[in-house]
Amino acid sequence: MTARELAILSCETMMKKFEAKDLPPIRKFHYHQGVFLSGMLHTYHLTGDERYYQYAKDWVDSLLGEDGLPCDMDTTALDDLQPGILLYEMYEKSGDDRYKRILDKIIYHIDRWPKSEEGGFFHKDNGRSANMWLDGMYMGGPVTVEYGVRFNRTDLFDEVHKQMSLMRDRITDNETGLMYHAYDQTKKAVWADKETGRAPHFWGRAMGWYAVAMFEIAELLPKSYAKREEFIEKGKELLEALFKYQDEKTGLWYQVIDKTRDAENWHETSCSCLFLYALCMAIRMGVFEKNKVQSIAVKAFEGIKTKLIFGEDNYLGVGGVCIGTGVGDLPHYYGRPRSENDLHGVGAFLLMACEYSAVFDNE
Repeated sequence: MTARELAILSCETMMKKFEAKDLPPIRKFHYHQGVFLSGMLHTYHLTGDERYYQYAKDWVDSLLGEDGLPCDMDTTALDDLQPGILLYEMYEKSGDDRYKRILDKIIYHIDRWPKSEEGGFFHKDNGRSANMWLDGMYMGGPVTVEYGVRFNRTDLFDEVHKQMSLMRDRITDNETGLMYHAYDQTKKAVWADKETGRAPHFWGRAMGWYAVAMFEIAELLPKSYAKREEFIEKGKELLEALFKYQDEKTGLWYQVIDKTRDAENWHETSCSCLFLYALCMAIRMGVFEKNKVQSIAVKAFEGIKTKLIFGEDNYLGVGGVCIGTGVGDLPHYYGRPRSENDLHGVGAFLLMACEYSAVFDNE
């Protein structure tokens, strides 16, 4: 099956399983639904099937209270801002001011977001987590940049660039080019290295979020923005580092990227999807010459297809996806449960499948 066909099958499977309003966690404005529905909107653009757009809109509308704001948005967590990315198209298509009010609320909090002394956004402001996670670049970056583009808040470009730069400079390992899961400027987190403040390991999906964010942000930014190329350069640099850790046999990447010979480690689907999505974006944007990276992309896609579960009634499951995960040691990452059709796993798959289709399906 082509990537396009697989994306359609995945969307249809999830629509049969859940009414839009029942996507878990129910009645919560959260990145699990946001990532999945981002993938569904990509599938809408790929196929033109209006049902996919309407499904995403139905979920957003199911959360709106009388004031037009989500009934449950945690404005202290970057994870809960990510679904805002869905609203720009809905506002543009409908003209409904409720969507703009949600976006205004998100940026109101971005403007006041708690920061470290260096200016880095806390991943979650719960009084204990004064640290940056790679995940936050995707959760808060594109939604902020697109607001700046659409509503003339060009100052937001520099804010997002600052977050990117801090993560690039503080979290990247100079020897491998890989990026650690998180960084604590205070060096007080239980997982933080006492000298560098870095988390101890290279968790796959965290790098996936960051790599994807680099290219999504670069595509949103006006080409006249002087620092735009830095996002592209960092995304390219990270992908080139990741190429070295692609499993030669399966085409996939591991849960902990560099522990390729550890028997307890395992191939993780969502990070493999995110890396391939970022790579296909980079090809389409002219960052990589297609013929030079095609073997990496095709091998990854074939590997991801081995993680799919086909069932009766045109069921498609995306398997081998690590559930939501905090920062920890190796047993923590190795021991994380694996799920089938977890929303952020399906979202990562759909994003990848749509971009892969645009680049490779017609060959």
